Amino acid sequence: MPTSDLLPEGAEPFASGRDADVYALDDHWVLRRYRAGHPVRDEAEYMRWVAKYDYPVPAVRQVDGPDMVIERLTGPTLADAAIAGDLSATDLGLLHAELHRRLHAIPAPSGTPGNVVMHGDLHPYNVIHTPKGPVVIDWRNVEEGPAEFDLAMTAIIFAQVALDPAFAELSGLLRQALATYLANSADPTPGLDAALAARGRNVTLTPAELALLPAQGELIRSHL
Repeated sequence: MPTSDLLPEGAEPFASGRDADVYALDDHWVLRRYRAGHPVRDEAEYMRWVAKYDYPVPAVRQVDGPDMVIERLTGPTLADAAIAGDLSATDLGLLHAELHRRLHAIPAPSGTPGNVVMHGDLHPYNVIHTPKGPVVIDWRNVEEGPAEFDLAMTAIIFAQVALDPAFAELSGLLRQALATYLANSADPTPGLDAALAARGRNVTLTPAELALLPAQGELIRSHL
């Protein structure tokens, strides 16, 4: 895998996701590295684009191959805050609806009519609850497209956790958050089938997670 010289030798990650690791550089900056070597240039450019419109996103300092040096954030994810009882299900749904509203108000870089900037993976573990407010991280799936696809993708992720037996203790929380999110968002229906199909092609999902997709679609439609 190609690597850069941005990371000190022997550094160990302090956080990891499905396809990336995060390393502390100092009190103000971290390095996020894709383990498979996925280049970050386009992702960084989108982050810089939405930052111009005051969207809450980490500042980007430097990129090199699969490495991106970004602002270090302080605070729990929205998921952790909700699990701890510091954030209600209603607040969780409202925050996601508002973050989408603000994001989709930003013009697409290409200027293509009907397109917006789609985060593509906006869910409670990808928002940090900082002292200054929520900040959206992990822009791996960002691209231009229709707002309803992006809205549907978030609804699908809420529904996945709400229906997954492995997270049964969170089902009530996520069902209420999903209902609130959908009640306060634009209609995702036009993008739901495409988002379900795209989710089905996600190679990081387990067979058990993929098997829940039809039920996720049914749960979402029951709230529309």
